[in-house]
Amino acid sequence: MNIVVLGGGPAGVYLALSMKLKNPSHEITVYERNRDNDTFGWGVVFSDQTMQNLRANDPVSAETMINELIHWDDIAVHHKNEVVRSGGHGFIGIGRLRLLEILYARARELDVKFEFETEFEVEDIQTKFAHADLIVAADGLNSKIRNHDLEAFDCDIDMRPNKFVWLGTHQRFDDAFTFIFEETEHGWIWVHAYQFDDETSTFIVECGPETYEAFGFEHMDHVESAKTCERIFAKYLDGHSLMTKSAHIRGSAWINFPRVLCHQWVKDNVVLIGDAAHTAHFSIGSGTKLGFEDAISLADHLNSGESVKQALQAYQDERELEALKLQSAARNSMGWFEEIERYIDYDPIPFTYALLTRSQRVSHENLRLRDKEWLEGVENWFEEQATGQVSAKPVPPMFTPYRLRGMELKNRVVVSPMSMYSAKDGLIDDFHLVHYGARAMGGAALMYVEMTDVSADGRITPGCAGIYTDEQGAAWKRVVDYVHKSSNCKIAMQLGHAGRKGSTKVGWEGYDMPLDEGNWELISPSPIAWDKGNQVPREMAAADFERVLNDFVAATKRTDEAGFDMLELHAGHGYLLSSFITPVSNQRTDEYGGSLENRLRFPLEVFRAMRAVWPEQKPMSVRISSTDWVGDKGVTPEEAVLIAQAFAEAGADIIDVSTGQTLPFDQIQPVFGRMFQTPMSDRIRNEAKVATMAVGNIFETDHVNSILAAGRADLVLLARPHLMDPNWTIRAAAELEYHGDAVTVPKQYLTAYTQLETNLKRAAEMALNA
Repeated sequence: MNIVVLGGGPAGVYLALSMKLKNPSHEITVYERNRDNDTFGWGVVFSDQTMQNLRANDPVSAETMINELIHWDDIAVHHKNEVVRSGGHGFIGIGRLRLLEILYARARELDVKFEFETEFEVEDIQTKFAHADLIVAADGLNSKIRNHDLEAFDCDIDMRPNKFVWLGTHQRFDDAFTFIFEETEHGWIWVHAYQFDDETSTFIVECGPETYEAFGFEHMDHVESAKTCERIFAKYLDGHSLMTKSAHIRGSAWINFPRVLCHQWVKDNVVLIGDAAHTAHFSIGSGTKLGFEDAISLADHLNSGESVKQALQAYQDERELEALKLQSAARNSMGWFEEIERYIDYDPIPFTYALLTRSQRVSHENLRLRDKEWLEGVENWFEEQATGQVSAKPVPPMFTPYRLRGMELKNRVVVSPMSMYSAKDGLIDDFHLVHYGARAMGGAALMYVEMTDVSADGRITPGCAGIYTDEQGAAWKRVVDYVHKSSNCKIAMQLGHAGRKGSTKVGWEGYDMPLDEGNWELISPSPIAWDKGNQVPREMAAADFERVLNDFVAATKRTDEAGFDMLELHAGHGYLLSSFITPVSNQRTDEYGGSLENRLRFPLEVFRAMRAVWPEQKPMSVRISSTDWVGDKGVTPEEAVLIAQAFAEAGADIIDVSTGQTLPFDQIQPVFGRMFQTPMSDRIRNEAKVATMAVGNIFETDHVNSILAAGRADLVLLARPHLMDPNWTIRAAAELEYHGDAVTVPKQYLTAYTQLETNLKRAAEMALNA
């Protein structure tokens, strides 16, 4: 093949030498606008795993790199005049210029041709490079080739708000990857620093846009900017200066990070590689890794015997998935730094824990493998905050107590509300007794029952539970009494009204589909049907407001009479009160519509009326949808903070943070994944300063402990895991070899628990030694 590579960075050059290794007959020319000894970065960082991939692909260049790499295991975090150090992280670094020198030399050995100081234009593809079988656009994050036709490459470029500048110093940071956080008169500013050769370290300075503007960095030349950063971080530099390599750039040396995501990497005979196709934020140090691995994959496919068209598609299919995974982690990491002021008041230990787990790639147990002693220090800190004391053996965060008013929870695991659709005319039966009884004995400290409706016309389906009659209240009391008698679990009621989502079939007969017959009238803030096939609800009038409020109050009283320990108001998921809060279903022009304050008016009236008749010593929570997944057209995360604050001011003790379900699925653009709703809980807890519960695709002990230790929630709810395993929390205790009072194993099952713990321990040892 005759291949033209546009861009002489690591990805493009490594692709060229990899192609030559596969088949020396390939004709490959690399075009680079700069000289071969120009580079405007400092050091690059990647992992030991990346180095193994390079060694397998080309042992010659890999061995040259290995002999010059700087290795370090620790991460050091300077915060509030303290240094917290965690080990076992395994980074390697090398100077970008030296890396390119190694790659250029190896490529020349393999007869790759180079044309330095050569500009190229998009038009050259059809003229100057018309002879090429393949053109590889390796021209970086500001790719001229990609930017010329963003539509063809289906490219999304999101310019992020934080400002950063790449600097270098001869101060040594060779013992740890170092983060430095400094509070200044203009706000917080921080550093990502690491050694990359015997004499030089990369020193990236980052801050929010307000701090950048307050310092006046925009109006400084490059030297003045570096000198200002020198003054800010003088005590960490030991008299060394900060150096810049960006004097060739006009204007400020500071830049914004562009998050680039292309969904189409191939156009005709042009293929994107490295930063031209995707970018990963520098805070996870994986841009060079992605570029190398793109190059290896593309070379493999182009030499596999497939047609060029098939090879290019196979390359994209393989690499796009990997890039998306890494970009997801990078997005989490980048977002953490963009919202740094949420966490900046944390004590240094939890601050460091939150920093280390920010991408969700590093988990609680992964930190234990990296640095057991340090993680146990985190667990001791967490337990001391929760109890005022530290146990002889460190206690995982999930097994620490939590208090809400007069209710003491033995651990932080909660069985989330899950509709069972198994009641008749709102009346629960023996199924519910067995179902909730089993889960109450499974070790969780708190169990919610399913959304229970305050009126017959407030049901979602004919199978939904109610508490609008005394008979229904008595049936619930039977469940509550059993739970209190047979376990240490507390039990919570969730009250709701379906609104425009009512009068539908039970879940397994057709989710959100209207009944074939026997439909009842629906009410809602506005006459907007849930979906095309659903009935149009009647717009609520004054009498409806009064009736619904009274129904909630009556249900609250029956809930107390049944003996429930806690009460939750369901104001999420598109049900009646949620329909008032979100503008996607509330188009009223009176005092109950329009502004967020007006949209919250009726839900807050209902909540206050419930709180007034609910015992003072018993806690209340509210479930909200913290985003509608439709951007500014619906509830936004910013509004969710205000919603949570409003309910907290009205007497809510904790907010149950969910998302969506306020519109049919085909009308929204959710971002799913592990713990996908937890960032909203994090935001509300740390911006609104309101206690929260996290819920949503949480299913491992690692998830629970990471969420709690990072300060992203106070309690953690698990739904489907408890459907399949009522004893999820007991199993977690066995897995973590926990033997304290936070988890009670029913005495009838103690022998089984002992066997479970033994089997899990044996399986873990076998996996470790495999």
